Amino acid sequence: MVTLDGAGVGCAIDCMTALVMLAAGRGTRFGGGKLNAPLAGKPLAQHVADRLGSLPFSRLIAVCADATPELPGFERVMLAPADGPLSRSIAAGIAALRDDTSVLIALADMPLVPSAHFQALLAAFDGDVVASGVGALAMVPAVFGARHFAALQQLTGDQGAGALLRVAPRIVLDPALALDVDTPDDLLRAARVILASDPIT
Repeated sequence: MVTLDGAGVGCAIDCMTALVMLAAGRGTRFGGGKLNAPLAGKPLAQHVADRLGSLPFSRLIAVCADATPELPGFERVMLAPADGPLSRSIAAGIAALRDDTSVLIALADMPLVPSAHFQALLAAFDGDVVASGVGALAMVPAVFGARHFAALQQLTGDQGAGALLRVAPRIVLDPALALDVDTPDDLLRAARVILASDPIT
């Protein structure tokens, strides 16, 4: 059984670390409306927002489209153009930062990442970069120092931040918890994991 309990993990968060949650996905493979889809009693995007919102970030920023559900406590930054690729979502989030010295980037369609993993990323961050390690891949959620902000804004197309993470230190994330909900079948898989697990914290 996969356990989603985040108890017992400390968080050495810098008070100037912001959160940018990417929540403007078009959900084409899902058939639209993905982030509003009900999962264990609340919208898909709310699972990630609730866990991240409990951590002491300097700011909570969500890059949104018109269809993104309301996320209490988050600043909404609208993606323009509305059908812009992933790289534009990242750039929009970084552009919204002010005096923040680092940023944790997370995806709103990864509902199984536990608080413990986000806390471990923040505790391991040394001012440069730290990524999630899923098998051989280095991926988001990841924390970036300010020296990477310009490169994050210069990404193109549907390219994510993976190219900036290839040699980054990694905090291992169970592949079962790294599920990215792209299709209705993925949503059913996420629901099964939640029902079979301890309460998410």
